[in-house]
Amino acid sequence: MSTGIGSFIAGGIAGCGAVTVTHSFETIKIRLQLQGELKAKQDAPRLYRGVFHGMKIVFQNEGMKGLLRGLSCAYIYQMTLNGCRLGFYEPLRVSMNSLVLTHSPTHTTDPRVKAMQSLPINIASGAASGILGAAAGSPFFLIKTRLQSYSPFLPVGTQHLYKSAWDGLGQVYRAEGIRGLFRGVGPAMVRTGFGSSVQLPTYFFAKRRLVRHFDLKEGPALHLLSSAASGMVVCVVMHPPDTIMSRMYNQTGNLYTSAFDCLYKTIKAEGPLALYKGFFAHLARILPHTILTLSLAEQTNKLMRRFEDRILPDRVKEKI
Repeated sequence: MSTGIGSFIAGGIAGCGAVTVTHSFETIKIRLQLQGELKAKQDAPRLYRGVFHGMKIVFQNEGMKGLLRGLSCAYIYQMTLNGCRLGFYEPLRVSMNSLVLTHSPTHTTDPRVKAMQSLPINIASGAASGILGAAAGSPFFLIKTRLQSYSPFLPVGTQHLYKSAWDGLGQVYRAEGIRGLFRGVGPAMVRTGFGSSVQLPTYFFAKRRLVRHFDLKEGPALHLLSSAASGMVVCVVMHPPDTIMSRMYNQTGNLYTSAFDCLYKTIKAEGPLALYKGFFAHLARILPHTILTLSLAEQTNKLMRRFEDRILPDRVKEKI
């Protein structure tokens, strides 16, 4: 097992590699979520009629630049989120195992502690590591959401004209201070907590079952199938808070006073299915994103372990 720092770096690199491929789907997902905001279905114009129609329309009117708006923010967010999520998951899991087995969180090198698999502990570790990452990366996700929702041709939701990610951060800070940069951090933490609580536990659960029942060996096929199962579950669980988060991040002023206010107003005006607006765009993003993130993380972790084996003294390796 690589060190926490190694896992953090591996997780961040894996997240950036994945988001490069899936970012355009995220752009369409956000626009579908904001389309018809707080309007009855019959009164809401459908500028984007689904994933592929959205991709086509944005590409025709805005080119690849439109589909990749906010990519620089996405990289920083992924380094922060997946670095924390993949970097802190295993240390938190092992520390909690140690607390349960030995009544102390410090016996993390005990083979029994490392080997123990507890679903509640795995879920709690995933949720905690994801929440830490979401809180740390929230300002970048806020600007990313606003950049992606902006369109000079087919606007949906509130429009924010930022020249760049850094211009957006500066504008928000000057107008609203630190509090403005962390607007919507609550639903972002809930959203990522939901997703993270099931992503890694589901991945490792699927991986163990595939090895046990289908005798799959460690390798790309095992990582691919385990990641696909994890991505499907993540999307179902995470999408409603994701919709609330997108609307909270994109608002100007106090259209929504809280996540619960946003939830109430959305369901009242648009019905409960509005929480799943953009679901298939999210699925088109999350499946390859999860597959790439977790598969790349496996490979990057191996490289980090080799690197650490070469440079770290034996006495240090014994402690980790």
